[in-house]
Amino acid sequence: MKRSTPRCPVPAEQLPIREYEDMRESWFYSWGARDLRGYMLPVLVVWGLSWLVSGPIAAVSYSPHHFLIKFLVSAALGALVIPALTLLQLYVGWAHVGNRLQIKDLPYEESGWYDGQIWTKPDDIFKRDRLIVDYQVKPILNRLIKTFGIMAGCLTTGILGLSLF
Repeated sequence: MKRSTPRCPVPAEQLPIREYEDMRESWFYSWGARDLRGYMLPVLVVWGLSWLVSGPIAAVSYSPHHFLIKFLVSAALGALVIPALTLLQLYVGWAHVGNRLQIKDLPYEESGWYDGQIWTKPDDIFKRDRLIVDYQVKPILNRLIKTFGIMAGCLTTGILGLSLF
């Protein structure tokens, strides 16, 4: 007698594995899953474009003709805001998918917010999802945390530098 697998009641678009695959294929969220060069390039482009906002603001505070170093440092620090927010969005998205993959009892909605249900993942699906978290999602989150640390170091160094000049 063949044992039948219970049918998964979770709508396809709410399955954590589907959410994970959608994020990996997404133009924005795939940044986190790329190799180092593919990850850094968009971050640096966003930082460079952020100079269009921070440069004029810094120029009002420190005239580039008289205070070039203060202007450059303050504009560079100000330009960190938009990449930081961008990376924060990446982190929140990947952390959400990682959390949904990690839990055994998965909340889902059949047709709307008022009919929430809980599905307990079978052991094989739960183990597969945990492996995805451990080997795919956690490295992305760790890379983002390291980037935040580097940005915090740049911010601290820049602020100390500005106070010395």
